[in-house]
Amino acid sequence: MHMSPGEEQKATRKERREQARADRKALEAQHSEMQARRKRLAQLGGAIVAAVIVIAVVVAVTSSGGKSHIAKPGTKPAIQAVAEVNSLLTGIHQEGDALGDPKAPVTLQYFGDLECPICREFTLGALPSLIAKEVRADRLRIEYHSMETATREPSVFREQQSAALAAGKQNLMWYYIELFYHQQGAEDTGYVTPAYLLERAEQVPGLKISKWEEERHNPAFETVLEKDAEETGRRGFTGTPSFLLGKTGGELSVFSAPSLTEAGAFEAAITSLIKK
Repeated sequence: MHMSPGEEQKATRKERREQARADRKALEAQHSEMQARRKRLAQLGGAIVAAVIVIAVVVAVTSSGGKSHIAKPGTKPAIQAVAEVNSLLTGIHQEGDALGDPKAPVTLQYFGDLECPICREFTLGALPSLIAKEVRADRLRIEYHSMETATREPSVFREQQSAALAAGKQNLMWYYIELFYHQQGAEDTGYVTPAYLLERAEQVPGLKISKWEEERHNPAFETVLEKDAEETGRRGFTGTPSFLLGKTGGELSVFSAPSLTEAGAFEAAITSLIKK
């Protein structure tokens, strides 16, 4: 039995999703093994080394999505998350999925899955420095695009990414995705529910909830997600986060970040592009 071109395309995308998920799981396993080796060395190296390694393990587990970061509305952690996001983004131009001056000389496209713990590592690691130093200086604009990897159910993936895109209709998408990552739940726990998505929306300053609710089911978002999926396939991306970087308005190239917690490599690449 022969499949139609559309069926073949869907099958290929499903295979890419499964491969991306497997690759990300393998990466997390490597992180865990590395931490285990360090712990064994620490036990041999004395109490001081052991203390340092324990701290590193705690940081790694926290950033890997090993626990839930969801906080009940009105609690101190939730209030702190909102304050951090407001401090990071207030005063920066937003338009749709883009953050920063449209005339900035360099564009970074960030492909992520809102449930991906490694995306959270980047969003809370290297990204704040990029926003503070490069976006606020009008040297960089960042676009957020979707790639399904960590989210197990395609329908949930579409629902959560569309929730962010709906906030983008009010030019507040970056508040939404930042608040999502800051309060990400533990992977594979089914925490993304309509109530969870609404709570994030209610934290976004100035977001009109009724309008957001209407936009969440905008059929045009299916086309946006479809285009993102086509681009990730064309670029051969196998995991999130993935990046494209280049001169604004020109052809962007795949950028492989050596670190998701340190912004130095990103900043050096941006400076190099501006000098050119």
